[in-house]
Amino acid sequence: MTTKIIATLGPASLSRERIKALALAGARIFRLNFSHSVAADFEPVVRIIRDVESELGKPLTALGDLCGPKTRIGEIKNAPRQVGKGETLLLGLPEEDPGEDERAFVPLDVPGLLAGLQPGMPVNLSDGMLQFDVTRTLKQDRLYEMVAHNAGVLSSRKGIAFPGKHHALPALTAKDIKDLHEGLDIGLDAVAISFVQNAGDIRHIKDEIKRHDTWVPVVAKLERQNAVDNLEEILAVTDVVMVARGDLGTECPISELPIIQKRIIRACRHAQKPAIVATQMLLSMVKNPIPTRAESTDVANAILDGADCVMLSEETAVGDFPVEAVAYMREISDNAVKYYLERIQGPYAPKKEKNPAKYLAYSACILADNAESKALVSHSLAGTTARLISSRRPELPIYALTLDPRVIHHMNFVWGVQPRLVDKTDETHMKRAERFVAESPDFAPGDSVVITAGQPTPGQTTRFTNQIKLYHK
Repeated sequence: MTTKIIATLGPASLSRERIKALALAGARIFRLNFSHSVAADFEPVVRIIRDVESELGKPLTALGDLCGPKTRIGEIKNAPRQVGKGETLLLGLPEEDPGEDERAFVPLDVPGLLAGLQPGMPVNLSDGMLQFDVTRTLKQDRLYEMVAHNAGVLSSRKGIAFPGKHHALPALTAKDIKDLHEGLDIGLDAVAISFVQNAGDIRHIKDEIKRHDTWVPVVAKLERQNAVDNLEEILAVTDVVMVARGDLGTECPISELPIIQKRIIRACRHAQKPAIVATQMLLSMVKNPIPTRAESTDVANAILDGADCVMLSEETAVGDFPVEAVAYMREISDNAVKYYLERIQGPYAPKKEKNPAKYLAYSACILADNAESKALVSHSLAGTTARLISSRRPELPIYALTLDPRVIHHMNFVWGVQPRLVDKTDETHMKRAERFVAESPDFAPGDSVVITAGQPTPGQTTRFTNQIKLYHK
């Protein structure tokens, strides 16, 4: 299991039998979408995930996806209605509806989104299918006139985006905070925060998690141009990044989106933070038993870009073929990874920098390749060394040993990593890793593995990985 698969759960996939089938097909992370649900709805689902995890003996991660600030318009009169190219419409707060005006009125009950809107600024509706420019301010921050660039259908409750505009809205709403704490109570293993704009949004949710007296990894969903512009500061504090192409594609020009995706994934690998690619990956499989050629190529290209995870949304939540979608994604991934490893021809060398941990991880990969080892085995309290090794993209599987179940579920996001929970003993980390190899059925007598571990030495002030060992079973 090299590239990880995330399956969104919904009406088509909430049964125990279906969740087990998805896990057997290759899903390791299950996304629970809080946009239309609350934690109480997901409590039995998390119990099922834990039950299937125990039965299969494979770590399965329950990911709670918080909905973030509301960015949808309200009810449109006489909707759906056709909008013509060059037609003018009104956009404003619901109370500003000029009922006598013949132009269509688009209500938006979020004052913060309208604040600072000026003539010339773009506005996108319906996932970018309708594009407008603001032409006139009728009431500052309350009511505007806009003109349509293209014809299309205007419907109620559709998403709205203001490409390039900074929003003062916090990424974490009151509903999100409530859902977060209740989600942690029911056993979520990770949480995703929507519409991130900067590092402060990540710090905010991490503070809330700390208030709950626990720790789970945070996934930063990049859906706004501001987040792309602030990528480095976000990478410094987040645990995982999601390239959420649906909303991001309404904020950024569609023609630039493929390159933005590549840049984000590359930056994530250099920062040793897992990258997820999401949205419309096998969308035709909502109704069809096989994907299109373009979708198959899209999934493969995300993996060739270096993505750690690929995610299914509607395909597994409401689709007619959820298990088949995961199986196809697994098959596409296996073929893409094989070519990816052929193309890079060995582990990535670190850039020239003073970074002993990164060079140690690279050295372990080189040694394992030269010794024709069966695997790399990393003993790590927080999984940092496993992420460092993964970022080098070795051909061999990476076994990440840890004492912490929370880290096990975090490692499910990381490319090439097979997380394993080990018992706490009085042994050193190296001895514990050797015992794991000796007892594991994955290794035959005579197989070699390269082990990385850390044991503090007298002059060491902080704990870090400081050992590499070639071990023969």
